[in-house]
Amino acid sequence: MNYEENFLIDTDSYKVSHYLQYPPGTTSMFSYIESRGGEYNKTVFFGLQYYLKRYLTHRVTVAEVEEAKEFFELHGEPFNYEGWMYIATELEGKLPVRIRAVPEGSVVPTHNILVSIESTDPKAFWVVSWIETMLLRVWYPITVATRSRFIKKIILEALRTSSDNPDSEINFKLHDFSARGISSQETAMIGGAAHLVNFMGSDTIVGVRCANNYYNSPMSGFSIPASEHSSITSWGQDNEVEAYRNMLKQFAKPGALVACVSDSYDLWHAISDLWGTELKQEIIDSGAILVVRPDSGNPPEVVLKSLQLLDEKFGHTLNTKGYKVLNYVRVIQGDGVNEVSIQEILDVALAAGYSATNIAFGCGGYLAQSMTRDTLKFALKCSSITIDGQTRPVFKDPITDHGKKSKAGRLDLVKIDGEYKTIVLADDSIAAENSELRTVYENGELLIDDDFETIRNRAK
Repeated sequence: MNYEENFLIDTDSYKVSHYLQYPPGTTSMFSYIESRGGEYNKTVFFGLQYYLKRYLTHRVTVAEVEEAKEFFELHGEPFNYEGWMYIATELEGKLPVRIRAVPEGSVVPTHNILVSIESTDPKAFWVVSWIETMLLRVWYPITVATRSRFIKKIILEALRTSSDNPDSEINFKLHDFSARGISSQETAMIGGAAHLVNFMGSDTIVGVRCANNYYNSPMSGFSIPASEHSSITSWGQDNEVEAYRNMLKQFAKPGALVACVSDSYDLWHAISDLWGTELKQEIIDSGAILVVRPDSGNPPEVVLKSLQLLDEKFGHTLNTKGYKVLNYVRVIQGDGVNEVSIQEILDVALAAGYSATNIAFGCGGYLAQSMTRDTLKFALKCSSITIDGQTRPVFKDPITDHGKKSKAGRLDLVKIDGEYKTIVLADDSIAAENSELRTVYENGELLIDDDFETIRNRAK
């Protein structure tokens, strides 16, 4: 058996001994997930369905229990062999857990419960803590979706100021370039899918497939033919124009978009003399839109100068808001792209009279790699426990950091006057009457299977 496939071993070492540490007579545990603040004041909830489908619908087998027993004995941890064997045999491998969550795509202010996890079998209450390691990884797709949405707001504001059709343009204004800058294929899958909650352009194929396969979408993301440096430099510097001409020959069709990196040598020469002179008529005659991609230098300065040089060669029209829209050409900036540089680029472009219609962005590691669980201060904490039939609240409140104080009691999320609010349930009921959380998983079964378009619409 491949060790990576054993669900039982996907936890932290210290979790293995915890079943011996809870008070005698413990029969139930309730925990929750929240963002305790951080870089953004709201979160886009996304990714739980992936983890539930891929991992928690798995049925624990006797073979996995035996393998885990052997591993943990050598590892130095007291494995709960009887407890896991009970799950594998008596419960048919189904985890005795109920998970409730806000609908994916919901935009929820930080400091609110997003997910609750509650045991359903008194003999296996400790499973709630065991799966924390795997389940809390939902911090990652939430953080990517949240960052992507924040950038979307920056771009959309510029479009609403300077574009005639902001809502029709926004979906393809931030393209996912992150696949090569992410630490693993699964991370690229999850992060790539999270970005697509807000946009529809991506070169991260595994992310597109993740959204398609785990969120029931026929096609969640799109791309266009584009060059890289090797497909230009392989022609040699003296034949740079032929490399560009080949791009037009192969891909420039009426209505098409063709992106070409143009700074392998001299960006200004490429724009003014090659694209704007030798190939100008070929671009116009093709009926396609050429998207010039700078790939070095100071982003705001390079993008603005690129727009100005393209304007000199191809001209522009003025839209109804009085901003210049280039004829036949656009610019995509994919180097040094982050929230700050995007804002700076858009600011200088609009100040010079150019519409945000002319500019798209490609974002790599910043979009999906340069973040941690602390970016939004995610935590999963136990907030209620039942001992000898008595349910009582559980919390922590470190004197050295009251910001880490956890919530107490069996929690739920409701809306009061249109605002999300975390409340404490007054009794042992599963949910408040007006709960915003849904039971998405119970006793090994997935109960909610959202499609990607529904999630996108919620995030809007």
